[in-house]
Amino acid sequence: MVLKRDINKLKIIGSHIRKLRKAQKISQEQLGFESNIPRMQIARVERGEINMGILSIISICQALNISLEEFFSQINLIDEID
Repeated sequence: MVLKRDINKLKIIGSHIRKLRKAQKISQEQLGFESNIPRMQIARVERGEINMGILSIISICQALNISLEEFFSQINLIDEID
C-alpha cells in the first residue's frame, strides 16, 4: 500500500524514468524488453501509479545504461521527506 505522502515521490521517479527513456529514443516496449518488465508495468511506473522494488529499478537503470547512483543523483527526493 502506498501512502498518500509517497505518491509524489513515485511520480518524480516515474517522470525521471520517462525522461531518460525518451532521451534515448526508446519505446516503453523496448525498455520493458531490455529490463524484463512488462510494458504495462513500465507505463504505470512512469505515471507514478505503482511502487516498484529496488530490483526493478536496478533492471530499468541497467536497460537505460545508467548507474543507480547516477539515477538517484539526478532527482531530488529529499524535499519530499516529511
